Amino acid sequence: MAFPISPLGDRVVVKMKEPEEKTESGIIIAGSNKEKPQIAEILAVGPGGVVDGKEVVIEVKVGDKVLISKYAGTEVKVDGVEYTILRQNEILAKVD
Repeated sequence: MAFPISPLGDRVVVKMKEPEEKTESGIIIAGSNKEKPQIAEILAVGPGGVVDGKEVVIEVKVGDKVLISKYAGTEVKVDGVEYTILRQNEILAKVD
């Protein structure tokens, strides 16, 4: 089955990494106190091209791990799975 979302323009679809359950020292974090994750995996990329009158080259690819700002993108739910769709310029960095 093909991936259910095809982003347009300079948009990408990501799946956010699950928030940490424990701190490094082993303290369990309550559900309401977990920070929103900022690391995500790219699942689909748009074609790029001319966006808002400027040529946009897509610099990321499917499978890349990226760091995004906390409130970037739009969260959507497709077939019971949560994804975030954001513009490439909302990606802060690639993560190794």
